[in-house]
Amino acid sequence: MRVLVVYAHPNPESFGAALHAAAVDGLRRHGHEVDDCDLYAEGFEPVLSRQERLDYLDPAKNGTSVAGYVERLRAAEALVLCFPVWNFGYPAMLKGYFDRVFLPGVSFKLVEGQAQPSLWNIRRLAAVATYGGSRWRAMLMGDPPRKLVCRSLRAVCHPTARLSYQAHYDMNRSTPDSRERFLRRIQGMTAQF
Repeated sequence: MRVLVVYAHPNPESFGAALHAAAVDGLRRHGHEVDDCDLYAEGFEPVLSRQERLDYLDPAKNGTSVAGYVERLRAAEALVLCFPVWNFGYPAMLKGYFDRVFLPGVSFKLVEGQAQPSLWNIRRLAAVATYGGSRWRAMLMGDPPRKLVCRSLRAVCHPTARLSYQAHYDMNRSTPDSRERFLRRIQGMTAQF
C-alpha cells in the first residue's frame, strides 16, 4: 500500500519525532511504500496567500502553488498524520497544510454548492497524536483534533476507509514507561495496515 505520512513537529529530538520514526519504520517493515512528508524539514509554507484564497474555488488554479503536495496526496492509498496537539488544535503547520492542500477539486468537489468527497484513493486514515493535558481535559474541550480527523477528514476519504486515532494524553506527566508503551502501540498499528 502507498502510505503518505504527514508529520508536523519542529523538534527532531521530541517524542513526536520518535513516534514519527516508529510509524514510518513500522510501515516500511511491513512492506508498504512510504512517502514521508516532514512539513518542517521540507520547508512547507503554511500561510494561505491572498492569491490562493482568490483562486480557492477554481480547481484549475487553486493547487498550482502546492502541486507537488497535491500529487503526493492523490497518489496515496493511506494517510497517516503525526502531530502534537497544541492549544487544543493542530500545530499551525499542519492546519496550513490542510488549508492549502485539501482544496476544492482535491479533497472535495463543490456540486451545486454542496461538498462531495474526492479522496476516494484514501482507504486507510490514521493519526498519531500527543497531548500535553489529560484525556479528561481534552474531552472537556471537545477534543477538536480527534473530531477533525474522525469526522471531517474521514468524510472526504473513501466511504469504507478504516480509521485509527492513537493518542498519548498527559504528556506533561508522561514517564519513560508510558512513552515506551505508546511507541509499542504505534508499532502494532502499523502491523494492521
